[in-house]
Amino acid sequence: MAPARIRVAVIGVGNCFSSLYQGFEFYKDRDEDQIPGVMHSSIGGYRAGDIDIVAAFDVDPRKVGKPVGEAIFSAPNCARVFQADVPAGPVVQMGPALDGVSEHMASQPEEVGFRVADAEPVDVAQVLRDTQADILLNYLPVGSQEATEFYAQAAIDAGVAFLNCIPVFIASNPVWEQKFIDAGLPLIGDDMRSQVGASVLSQVLQELAFDRGAEVEFHQQINIGGNTDFNNMMVQSRLASKKKSKENVIRSQNDIRNIPVPKDSLFAGPSTFIPYLRDNKVAYLNLRLKGFGGAPITMDVKLSVQDSENSAGVVIDAIRYLKVARELGVVGALRGPSAWTQKTPPEQMMYADAKFECEALARRELTASVRRQVPPLDVTTAS
Repeated sequence: MAPARIRVAVIGVGNCFSSLYQGFEFYKDRDEDQIPGVMHSSIGGYRAGDIDIVAAFDVDPRKVGKPVGEAIFSAPNCARVFQADVPAGPVVQMGPALDGVSEHMASQPEEVGFRVADAEPVDVAQVLRDTQADILLNYLPVGSQEATEFYAQAAIDAGVAFLNCIPVFIASNPVWEQKFIDAGLPLIGDDMRSQVGASVLSQVLQELAFDRGAEVEFHQQINIGGNTDFNNMMVQSRLASKKKSKENVIRSQNDIRNIPVPKDSLFAGPSTFIPYLRDNKVAYLNLRLKGFGGAPITMDVKLSVQDSENSAGVVIDAIRYLKVARELGVVGALRGPSAWTQKTPPEQMMYADAKFECEALARRELTASVRRQVPPLDVTTAS
């Protein structure tokens, strides 16, 4: 018997969601075991085409009131169009603005900035209940602390799992995780990694250095881009959590091995906004190592990707991990899937260990660490 559909609500109809929504249609009829562009063709029996968007929230008047299939192509979105023919989908509803739009973005030219519609926000938790959403996906702009916490609480109130793709710390915050545990819900977070992006490349290069006995003296990762994400992060106060999250990926490789991080030895974060690049993100990595006999080793890497598409396949996997985890009764922040798909998970893992946990869950197997996240049966309630 075919598995049920996965019902997803999304916060933020921006570039990342544009690529994701196009991807649902692009991959909907692919049923082979190996699908180019998708890490896992099947997770717990679910494929990319088994995901439905049942609700969407935004604040921009160019998107609110439009079907998502139209809104994803509205300014200031600039993600590449690779699947123009998409379903209309649900109408985008007005969410609370809170701190989701900075003064900087509101004052930018319309083609690269955000605007706030003159409309009353809907009751988000009630919409989630009415649409019977399984998962709430957070694509708010970086720095949206208050808005993210509002939506996380709405997910809890509605009994919906939460996928936090931005660097506001929810899954990695024990207080917030306990709220989801108390509600009997799983979540994944925080701050989405791309499929082949700067963060995962930094991780595997640093792991390689340590595994081959080299000392990492300096690790730098600089990113530039031209989409609204980079424009939004020109405000330094909104950038702080993003920089911390990106550096967490590098720092974690030292922490796992109990190797102190030398002072001033790492830097990772967005550098600047260049509108010409649009959704093209360019990352420059520089690693300086000390090898045998103290011999210097230098690595310089340039990575150029379509930023929003590079994240979409990872999110398709994370959605399916959450659905399977919920069916298996797993609660709280999923350790393996969070470490595999996010920059700041509740527990950093080695690349191979996170992959192992994910592949086990994809087979609907509970590893020893995951079994601890399945609450014991309440005998009183069961009887």
